[in-house]
Amino acid sequence: MSDFFNNYFNIKKIMEEKREYKKQVARVKALPEDYQFVFEKIQGYMFGLAGGSGYDILKIQYELLELFETADADGKRVLDVTGSDVAAFCDELLRNAQTWTENRRENLNRDIIKKLGKGNGSK
Repeated sequence: MSDFFNNYFNIKKIMEEKREYKKQVARVKALPEDYQFVFEKIQGYMFGLAGGSGYDILKIQYELLELFETADADGKRVLDVTGSDVAAFCDELLRNAQTWTENRRENLNRDIIKKLGKGNGSK
């Protein structure tokens, strides 16, 4: 329970995250338009799936921004980085993050095991 309060009601941490996020937004705006567009679309996709506090999603986005900045500096096109299946690229980035999909999987399995017990699902 203390983790909940530390993550959700820690004003100092919230303010720090807001400052970092504003810096991130400025860095995104410095990217070429195609990188900005793809980053913002990926960001929306990730936030739509974010579970928990969402802080792990922000960390992934910071890393993505660094990747995009490096690729742009190297003269790469944005789709050379993500590939044409950008959703699959996002899913790979989210593999180790807590998402609503993962929460729903855990809840489904927990509820069934709780009701039926392990190995008690069919006759």
